[in-house]
Amino acid sequence: MKSTFTIGVFGIIRDEQNRVLLCLRNDYDLWNLPGGTLEQGESPWQGVIREVKEETWLDAEIIRLAGVYNKVDKNEIVFSFECKIISGIITLNEEARDIQYFSLHDIPRNTSPNQVERIKDLFEQGNEVIMKIQTGKSSIELIKEGKL
Repeated sequence: MKSTFTIGVFGIIRDEQNRVLLCLRNDYDLWNLPGGTLEQGESPWQGVIREVKEETWLDAEIIRLAGVYNKVDKNEIVFSFECKIISGIITLNEEARDIQYFSLHDIPRNTSPNQVERIKDLFEQGNEVIMKIQTGKSSIELIKEGKL
């Protein structure tokens, strides 16, 4: 039987105060990095640029690959890219009802725990590419259980 993986791509974007850009989703009360699922035929680096644009209306470019995360229990691989904004104005849309920059110590409690871990990895590991296994319930599962 052939195994199917979901591939996620997320951009970690910092401003001049070293704060991280997060989006508040429209469908759940959940903050997350701009990103999502790779589309068929798309490379991870193309996907993250598209996702950042769709969720923020900002044009970004990739600085580097920051991490590759294997969510074994979800059959998902996630690419985390450090990105920078090259143009555009933050614009709310059907995917995000709020978009803000947060310092590492002020990240909202209702932020995806796996994404908080990826943000911290970027801050703590410098230019090293992180390769890590992430386990546990998804953010949506935690929200439905009232734990996030």
